[in-house]
Amino acid sequence: MRETDFVSGFARGLKVIEAFEEAQPKMSIADIARSTGLDRATARRCLLTLSELGYADYDGKFFSLTPKILRLGHAYLSATPLTHIVQPFLDQLSDQVGQSASVSVLDGTEIVYVARASQKRVMSINLMPGSRLPAYCASMGRVLLSALAPEEARAVLRQSTLKPFTAHTMTDAEALMAEFARVRAQGYAVIDQELEIGLCSIAVPLLNGRGRVVAALNIGAPAASGPADTLAERYLEPLRQIALSLRPLLA
Repeated sequence: MRETDFVSGFARGLKVIEAFEEAQPKMSIADIARSTGLDRATARRCLLTLSELGYADYDGKFFSLTPKILRLGHAYLSATPLTHIVQPFLDQLSDQVGQSASVSVLDGTEIVYVARASQKRVMSINLMPGSRLPAYCASMGRVLLSALAPEEARAVLRQSTLKPFTAHTMTDAEALMAEFARVRAQGYAVIDQELEIGLCSIAVPLLNGRGRVVAALNIGAPAASGPADTLAERYLEPLRQIALSLRPLLA
């Protein structure tokens, strides 16, 4: 792509949209400027444009996104066969084990949820299709990173902010690379309260007919339901059965 092909105004508008999150559903011009690194005048023009187009509300001080913004994410979800293919299998798995089950894909340094069947709310945040989590400390993220060539996985870690979410979070790059190798060898990943205290999860890769990892499947369980080192004993076989059933269906 040539430099003249890049539409900087469009890129700034997307940056402003991405600044809104669950912790900051309402933001002022100053908030947006600080969060995005844009100057106040640029942030103001972007926000007023979003408001004029119906993608944001403005009360005179704060801006907030409107439901119309969901059209942008819905375009991806509705056009992605993966979402429609896996949902019935997720529902079946969740009912079988009595825990929430999810499927995600890798997007840069994060995983993006594309489908979810929820039994109970295990995390303090409300996970749903479109939700994002750091890949390095999520079970599905570790499965997806372990499927990359080592130099690619290391590049993702270099681009990630390896911060501790809890006292259990693994943040050392070399330790994470060793963990990816272990996940690759055993075929699954287990997370023990690294994202949030009280949350454990186990994930396996979803392979297509050619043996390529296209997504990850997990089960999340409260730590109170049993030690993390028993997750494989309890849930690995149901996860692998679903992954095996899905393999012929995944392009």
